[in-house]
Amino acid sequence: METKLRARVAVAGAGAIGSAAALTLARAGFDVTLFDPGSPGDNASGVAAGMLAPVAEAVFDPVSTPHLALLRRARDRWPAFVEGLDLAILRDGLRVEGEAAWLAGVAARFEALGVPFQRRDGALVDAEDWRIEARPALAALRNAFEALGGRFAPRAFTAGDLPAFSAVVLATGAGDAGGLAPELAALAPIKGQILRADRGPATGPVIRGEGVYVCPGDSPAIGATMELGRADLTVDPAATAALRAAAIRLRPELAEAVLTTEVGIRAATPDGLPLVGWSATPGVILAVGARRNGWLLAPLVADLVAAYLKGDNPGPDAASLDARRFSRT
Repeated sequence: METKLRARVAVAGAGAIGSAAALTLARAGFDVTLFDPGSPGDNASGVAAGMLAPVAEAVFDPVSTPHLALLRRARDRWPAFVEGLDLAILRDGLRVEGEAAWLAGVAARFEALGVPFQRRDGALVDAEDWRIEARPALAALRNAFEALGGRFAPRAFTAGDLPAFSAVVLATGAGDAGGLAPELAALAPIKGQILRADRGPATGPVIRGEGVYVCPGDSPAIGATMELGRADLTVDPAATAALRAAAIRLRPELAEAVLTTEVGIRAATPDGLPLVGWSATPGVILAVGARRNGWLLAPLVADLVAAYLKGDNPGPDAASLDARRFSRT
C-alpha cells in the first residue's frame, strides 16, 4: 500500500518509537497527528536510561545476542536522525567491572561475538555503545515535530478515529491499542524498575556490573529489573533493594544517595524484535514491541514506517521485523 504525501497519518503513542516515527513522517511531508493520553515522558521511554547500546545488549541479554548486526545498523542511523535537533548523542562507551571470574565470562562473550574490547584498570572497556538523555530527547522530538506543523492530541487513538486518516501507526508499546490489530496478540508485557540517584557519576561511560548498570547523568540511572508477564506499576522494594546493593558494589559513593524508583511497562515479542509493517487490518501499520531497545531502534523503525507509507523499498531489515511474522499460518 502506498500513501500519498500530505496524506493525513495518525501516530498512536508518544514514546521513543512513536515520537521518532511522527517526526520522520513530518519531515517526509505527511500531515501527522500524534496521539497520547499521558503527560510528556510518562511512559517506558521516559523512564528508560536512553541506551543506544548494541554491544551491551548482545553481551548481557541472550535474547538480543542474535541481533547484534541489526542493532548496530540501528545505532548507526542516529547521527543523521538527530541532525538539526537539540539532542546530543553521548558517545562515552561501556565499562564492565566485577569479580575476576565473572569478568572472564563477560570477556568470553565479547570474544564469541567478535566485538573488540580493551582491558583497562581491571575492567573491560568498549567504545561502541552510545546513549541519550531520555526525557530531554522526547521533548526535543516533540518540539521538532510541532515545528514542522505536526499536531499533538492528548488522548488515546480509538477505532472511531480511523476514518479521518489515510493510515495509523500503532506505537503504543504495552498500552491498549483497542483491538486495532490482530498481530498485537504476539506481545507480552515486561515490567521494568529503575532507580534514579541524586548523586553519583555525572559523565563518562555506562558502568556495567553483575546484575546492574549505572548510567551517568544529572540523576544517574541504576537499572534495571525485567519481569516478563507483569503489567503493574507497583514498586517492588525487594527488587529495588537488590539493584541498590549491586550499584553500591560498583560505586560505593551511591550508598549516600537518595534514590527514587520509576516503573515502566514495555512490550516484547517472542524473538525480541519489534513488529513493524502493515497489519492485516487495512490502514494500520505496526511499530511496536521493541522490548528494551525502543530508543536504540527508534530511527530504524521510523524509517521503515516511512518507507511503507511511501511505497518505497523498506530495506534489508524489513523481513526480520515483519509485523505479521507471528500471525501467519
